[in-house]
Amino acid sequence: MRDGFVKVAAISPDVRVADCGYNAERICAGVQRAYDDGCKIVVFPELSVCGYTCGDLLLQDVLLSAAESAVERVAQFCRGKQIFTVIGAPVTIAGKLYNCAVAIYDGAILGIVPKRNVPSYAEFYEGRYFEKGEKLDGVDKTIYCGEEAEVCSQAVFRCRNMRDLCIGVEICEDMWIAGGPADRLCAAGATVICNLSASDETVGKDEYRRLLVKSASGKCNCGYVYCDCGGGESTTDLVFSAHDMIAENGAILDESAPFCKGYACSEIDVKKLAAERIRQNTTPSLPLKEICFDCVQTETALTRKIEKMPFVPQGENDRAERCERVFAIQANGLAKRMRHTDCKHLVVGLSGGLDSALALLVMCRAAEIVGLDKKCITALTMPCFGTTKRTRSNAEKLARALGVRFDKIDISKTVRAHFKDIGHDGMTGDVAFENAQARERTQVLMDYANMTGGLVVGTGDLSELALGWATYNGDHMSMYGVNGSVPKTLVRHLVRYYAEKVAGTKARRVLLDILDTPVSPELIPAKDGEIAQKTEEIVGPYELHDFFLYNIVRWGFSPSKTFRLAKHAFKGDFDDETIYRWLSAFLSRFFAQQFKRSCLPDGPKVGSVDLSPRGGWRMPSDACKAEWMKDLASCDPSKN
Repeated sequence: MRDGFVKVAAISPDVRVADCGYNAERICAGVQRAYDDGCKIVVFPELSVCGYTCGDLLLQDVLLSAAESAVERVAQFCRGKQIFTVIGAPVTIAGKLYNCAVAIYDGAILGIVPKRNVPSYAEFYEGRYFEKGEKLDGVDKTIYCGEEAEVCSQAVFRCRNMRDLCIGVEICEDMWIAGGPADRLCAAGATVICNLSASDETVGKDEYRRLLVKSASGKCNCGYVYCDCGGGESTTDLVFSAHDMIAENGAILDESAPFCKGYACSEIDVKKLAAERIRQNTTPSLPLKEICFDCVQTETALTRKIEKMPFVPQGENDRAERCERVFAIQANGLAKRMRHTDCKHLVVGLSGGLDSALALLVMCRAAEIVGLDKKCITALTMPCFGTTKRTRSNAEKLARALGVRFDKIDISKTVRAHFKDIGHDGMTGDVAFENAQARERTQVLMDYANMTGGLVVGTGDLSELALGWATYNGDHMSMYGVNGSVPKTLVRHLVRYYAEKVAGTKARRVLLDILDTPVSPELIPAKDGEIAQKTEEIVGPYELHDFFLYNIVRWGFSPSKTFRLAKHAFKGDFDDETIYRWLSAFLSRFFAQQFKRSCLPDGPKVGSVDLSPRGGWRMPSDACKAEWMKDLASCDPSKN
């Protein structure tokens, strides 16, 4: 449970209709399996102690007594096991019968939750047997299994020593209607919703059911454990498929497909969900009764998939769709700025690298949107001391292939004159030596744009902004930055997408070569004609930095939690020491370089993470990193 991960399971055991003793044994076996798997929450289907398809037998005292005894048997089995167990049973309260979920923990019945929405349409006729749960609003207790039990028509179950673990319970139809209990329970703080269900299988229903579960978890920022009836239910008219699902914030973490294993298990990150609700200040708040329990926090082994590249969809079709959408956002953002400023000319510094290539592709699309010929675009290459033949050649080839204007301005003499003016020897490869080149290029771009009434399009990406890997008032500055919220890992896929799906033969060839070129600012002299300054050898692998950026900025994770996730995601790619080293470097640079992000030019937001001081990230430039470094030090692999 460390770092907020709570392992949960949904289990659909085979049942015997109306054989409550047998069903109790199957439930106990399921509890044991979930417990052995390290689960802290396990959910069983609706009316799981007797079977959903009992029909009028639900009105027989023999069945109701047997069901109560079965619940008591399960409770006794759970004694000594710290696992929150939710089973379904018919329960008589105040002289009426209710379809209920019974919450059990460490042998005690924590509460009885009645189903609020009782369907009596199509194949469902629950109104023949059960009252609506809302009739128990205001009823606090009842006698059940020989003891006083809480009636929880409107209540949540909260763990005292892990307050972000707060559980709400609803039953089947409660999810299928507008404004169901989950909305209210989550407003009361529930981070996990357990749904005990009996959804029969019909053609196409599994897709709709899956959509509902994803939607329920997404709109409420919660984990959702959905458990469906399965084998053994009567097939007089209906068939049940044990379609179990575990979702978190709109995504399915694990699923037992219809007519398969009837067991879904994964880890829900309740700490992430709680933090997201704090961030979203429109999350409603509604105080409800809390029933508290204690649990011992243990280590939760991660089995859920942690994406190495969280900014990049894994499926080819999803990735292509994402790339097309990002291009559309970038190009339309630039087109709006062009219309607003009555701009008829765009200028970009084309280095032969990935970022400037992407910017140029976006500029071409923006020109099409506003109805201008691509000759309205000028691509300038400005070689200096570190420029290689490969990048210089690729810049020209790309400009020619795309049909934009191209010009070359060698800035070497100007930079040398500048060195002389400031008393630099022109030989020492210090920061001034590198940044003078970047600032001169920016000056050339700005002045060139002024001469032509144009607009300088910035090329720097989100990953560079996070690391501060930009020259202040050099490549850091532009008149509109189209790549400012595009991380480096996504830049690569955008360029590859364009090369493979959009570009002509000549442009495709040069774009693929650009993709194979090491990332470099080329600010120090080349060695034997090859790039001598490789960015990822200096600041670290961008795939790691983008992972750190996403988890720390998007979700607010601590460095220690981010380190843990990175070890899991990059196992076999990077050792623990390497991940720790670059995470430490990321934090140091991220805090130290905020002053550059505090004065960024305008640019479109394309994803869930951006560092614009006007949008997604407001941070003082002189914030201290000490607490973050202290947290990271707690998991230093050299000391553990």
